[in-house]
Amino acid sequence: MVLGDARVLDGFIGLDGESTDGLADVTCCGKYEDSVHAQFGGARIPQHSGGHGPRGWLDLPLAEAQALAEQLETWTRNGPGNGLMVSVDAHTDFHRINRAGWSHPLLADVIDLHGCPVLGLGCGPGDHSIRLHGERAHSQVYPAALQAHGDETVLRWTIPPYSSVPVTAAPSTETTLAV
Repeated sequence: MVLGDARVLDGFIGLDGESTDGLADVTCCGKYEDSVHAQFGGARIPQHSGGHGPRGWLDLPLAEAQALAEQLETWTRNGPGNGLMVSVDAHTDFHRINRAGWSHPLLADVIDLHGCPVLGLGCGPGDHSIRLHGERAHSQVYPAALQAHGDETVLRWTIPPYSSVPVTAAPSTETTLAV
């Protein structure tokens, strides 16, 4: 979930967009990740998920990242077989905000987008695609407000209550997060 100025978010480059800086990250995990590390290198990528992130390479030129991923997939097909997941993540705004939150317990952090701060909050896949029914492309935009409470700031936004079927007119519920 991203929170920021609506006009700035109109320019947000999502998951399937082009790399904003021509770079990408390559990660791999699974049964053969240690064998890949011995053969090809790659560092452990620290992430909050228990400190055990995947192995990989950060900030590679996009073409180099794609070539490395193909090399790893070919090695896996020709050698040990199934058991390695390889991912190439272009540096889109989505990936930058996701990556910024890797070390935070809530997968939260702020990036600069066109001169404005944008807050990213990690959501599980179920929250994103099922609970919130998609994103801006599906008209799922919720107004948010920051309110001062003593020496803390509270972020409030309204999200319609969960329903397994689309709800057309239902009362809203309020979600509060102290930031």
